[in-house]
Amino acid sequence: MLLECRQALVKNKHGKAENAFTVGTDNFQRHALLRHVTSGAHRQALAVNREQLAFETRVHSHPELRSVIKVEVNPAKVAVLTTVYWMAKEEVPDEKCSSLLDFQKFNLCQALLASEHSEYYHPSSVREMQAAIAKVLHNEDRHRIKASPFVGLVVDETVDVLEHRNLAMFTTTVSPCNGQTSATFLGSFELPAGEASTVAGKVGEVMRSFGIPTMKITWLSADSASLVAERLSGVGTALTSLCPLLMEMHCLSHGSSLLLAESIVSIEYLQKYETTVDAVYRLYSSFRGESNGLQELRSVLDLCEIDLGSPKAIHWTSIFPAVEAIDSSWPTLVLLLESEAERSPVAHGLCEELKKFQFVAFTKILLDVLPIFQKLSRFFQIEDFDLSILKPIVSATATTLQAQKSTSGQNLQEFLNEMNEHPRDDREGESCLYYKGVELANCSKVHLKHFERLKESYLESVRGNLLDRFPSSVLEAISSFSAIFNPKCYPQSLEDIGSYGVSELNFLLQAYSRVVVSERALSDFPLFKRIVFSLSQLSFKDLCVKLVYSNSEMHELFPDFAILAAIALALPLGSVLAEKISRGRELLKRGRSCRTKDEGLSDLMKIAIDGPAINEFDFALAIEYYESMRESGFIVAQVK
Repeated sequence: MLLECRQALVKNKHGKAENAFTVGTDNFQRHALLRHVTSGAHRQALAVNREQLAFETRVHSHPELRSVIKVEVNPAKVAVLTTVYWMAKEEVPDEKCSSLLDFQKFNLCQALLASEHSEYYHPSSVREMQAAIAKVLHNEDRHRIKASPFVGLVVDETVDVLEHRNLAMFTTTVSPCNGQTSATFLGSFELPAGEASTVAGKVGEVMRSFGIPTMKITWLSADSASLVAERLSGVGTALTSLCPLLMEMHCLSHGSSLLLAESIVSIEYLQKYETTVDAVYRLYSSFRGESNGLQELRSVLDLCEIDLGSPKAIHWTSIFPAVEAIDSSWPTLVLLLESEAERSPVAHGLCEELKKFQFVAFTKILLDVLPIFQKLSRFFQIEDFDLSILKPIVSATATTLQAQKSTSGQNLQEFLNEMNEHPRDDREGESCLYYKGVELANCSKVHLKHFERLKESYLESVRGNLLDRFPSSVLEAISSFSAIFNPKCYPQSLEDIGSYGVSELNFLLQAYSRVVVSERALSDFPLFKRIVFSLSQLSFKDLCVKLVYSNSEMHELFPDFAILAAIALALPLGSVLAEKISRGRELLKRGRSCRTKDEGLSDLMKIAIDGPAINEFDFALAIEYYESMRESGFIVAQVK
């Protein structure tokens, strides 16, 4: 029995196609067709047919074009663009395009062998093809943003080895068609030297280019040390004046530490500590001995992807594995440095610094503080994060840090208990302190008092930094959203829901009074609560999705709650967003090292981060954009 695929036959330039037929039997018809529809020939035919269909639609809208335009459908164009697309997704260097096309011809790729493609489709034009592909993706972004009731913004500033500043921007959107959320990369933009106004100006410029109405922006999240530091307040203030619904949620889900050294640089000893740790890692990172402690130092560099060759400062006090390795290898380090002290001034200086009471004690403080923030960061990377616990977690963390100012944390307390006091042989009536067999230096009462002041100022700075990131108004808003839209937060008994959630709803109605009708929402609230009570099996996100879905009964019954649910869903949270931000940083780092200029890097990043599976992308539209770009460029060149 012969099975025929009409997609692979119709509208082909020559009226025929490779592999349009596939042989099967009465028993295996379905399997034969499956083999065909998953083949390259079928996918190329689909792309070609979509290209022709898109053209016919345009011509139908403009009859005058019928007589002057004749479309040439060429599968070879699709083959070249799919190669460029795949290269971007797999991070294959642009210069490999020519050899990849030759390799496909060697493997008898019919589309590339069957016909000659236009001179436009040359490996030297890879970046122009990437720009056309990125344009297709950005057009989809614009449609997604236009359809979304509200939008969350994420800005991530990075600095490369040459101290170039780049601002990567992402959005979180909500689809009214199904209530599902999307995280989208808008692009990477070079920043000139400047302060908050520079960042805010660039954000505003990108918002305008993507047609994002200011009333749609409900959340701002920053995920970089410099943005979260002194310039951050300026960025938020500048954007809030443009976006009246904006609330700031900083560094929630983006994989970096919530504790950043740049935010507490006012503590003088912090810089000295980091300089010492940095010198230790540089000195022993290439050590080839058999010491397990020093092997642990080397493994930290790999685990945390730390590049000691980068001119950018490494903030060791915010890297828990690095501090942990210094602590565990401390006795070994001291012994090695002592053995080299006579012939190496550097080793002598490091040895003296590591033996100081303050160095060891501050290391113990970091071991008590950093895990707290690690746990906090992990909460925000959960895909369906329970927002009801955010306020308690932040409050508990702040309380723990406050308590450690007066009562030492576990690691510091164990260190203080393990120290042994011995009388000094050279000074009668005086004693010295030993820890793990090493005599500690600078242990006088004056030094101990100085350390107490250091401990208090460090813990207070860390605590203040935490509370700055999560202002009380934002915590109240998140807590209110959870109280209203999380069925698991509702009372266990139906009789108890009468007064439940009234204050939380009032808070949200006041915060978002520009987009909701308060009287109607308050009137609908009793019925809304009874329905939510009956949906106790749903999660926070599930309920919000039901409300935002435009064809659902709940969307029609409770329009104000649907609006509030859409705002909640636009929160920049979750593992998908965290992974995209992390991928963006990696691509920017590698791309900058491979390209002498930033030209086309944002397009490459867009394809790699947001490009769908290769069989889901609209190559026909990319071909149209690419040829239009080349033709306009040719005309401009002729005029010049």
